[in-house]
Amino acid sequence: MFALSSTALVGWVLFAVPADTTVQSPLPTCETGVRHIELTTDAADKRLTVCIHPGLSTNLLFDSKLARVELAGPERFRVVLQGETALILVPTKALEDRERVPVTVYFQDGAAPASVTFWLVVHPTQAEGQVEVTRQPRTLASYQEGEQQARAEARQCQEEKARLQAECAGQAGLTGLIAEGLGKTGVAVKTLDLDATARPGNTLTPTWARSYRSDTERTEGGQKVVRLAVELELKNNDETPWRPAGAVLLGPKHVELKVLGVWPLHLIAPGEKGRIVVELEATERQARGTFTLKLWSQDGSTMPELFDGVTFP
Repeated sequence: MFALSSTALVGWVLFAVPADTTVQSPLPTCETGVRHIELTTDAADKRLTVCIHPGLSTNLLFDSKLARVELAGPERFRVVLQGETALILVPTKALEDRERVPVTVYFQDGAAPASVTFWLVVHPTQAEGQVEVTRQPRTLASYQEGEQQARAEARQCQEEKARLQAECAGQAGLTGLIAEGLGKTGVAVKTLDLDATARPGNTLTPTWARSYRSDTERTEGGQKVVRLAVELELKNNDETPWRPAGAVLLGPKHVELKVLGVWPLHLIAPGEKGRIVVELEATERQARGTFTLKLWSQDGSTMPELFDGVTFP
């Protein structure tokens, strides 16, 4: 982490310009590893987006010294630190999904481009942890690092494709078993009726909830990988219909578990109840503890629905 000196504080110009809140805008593609951005002389005219997520750190690293930074709505970030060549941001939950916040960086040397504006897009599940921004040609080592990252992501895609093909061939996963009533499948079940609670301000409230756990034959980092699922019956207390779009499970220290899918994507009418199943994978160690389930709707116009107290058998 970079310390923020009193000199750096004077250099900051933090202005409260309202953020672009066009919630219907499509989400950008978020890179999972180190992202590289090469700035050209016309960078000031380009719309560069960076994924951020509440509670997760996004580090912007530059190959040139910074003069000052202008950030819209700095009070909605828990941490804002500027070093000579780095900017560290940790947004809070005051930012809504799909909200776009501009941050403009000015460089000391005056060379082109003299400044660049990034649009920080609040993603429902992801944040780009490290973004390396260069104004000079990239080194061979940098390109080799990018190639290694691309190969790792390709392997991950191949593994995911194999998993989906296996499920389509008859291994329907926990969601399929839940849909069929489970039976004697070797799946551990836990009732969460008294534990899973809706956050204040939710439009959905659970009438009952269960969690599931099933072992797999795979390992990750020496740890056995398990399949997990959360099933809830939710009542829509709002005056408008609600339809699920996606989910994420947040653990201690904002660790996110990999969600495989949400089922069914059916509309829940006002005053009616509907069932939601969220399936995910984790290592045995990651599956321990108490989690918060975060659901968001397809229209993106409402705040996410949060449910605390989720645990697994």
